[in-house]
Amino acid sequence: MKKSIKATLLSILIFPGAGHFLLKQYISGIFLAGTALIALGILMTKLVEIALQVAGKIQSGEIQYDVATIAELVSVKATGGEAQLFNFATMVLFITWLVGIGDSYRVGRAQEKNIGLGS
Repeated sequence: MKKSIKATLLSILIFPGAGHFLLKQYISGIFLAGTALIALGILMTKLVEIALQVAGKIQSGEIQYDVATIAELVSVKATGGEAQLFNFATMVLFITWLVGIGDSYRVGRAQEKNIGLGS
């Protein structure tokens, strides 16, 4: 399998920047992985916060242990700056992933061409 395809698959299936590490593009890989980790950290922090709030309400007896009620509480939309941060982090993660996929393929193809010219 060509290196460009391996790098692209790593970026698609594992994490942004993983393909760049295979291609020995460490600075790009660290930047992409770091950006994605920060965005993922923001998303996970908010999701854990929501889960803890719901768990607290269940433990205190404020709500019934019912799937429909829990689903309703979890699906309540965030408002204001909190929602903007959540949406921004989601967008950053998505864009970082797409850039990582496209750039790992581009860099892999360029490296393959350079190897072909050197032969």
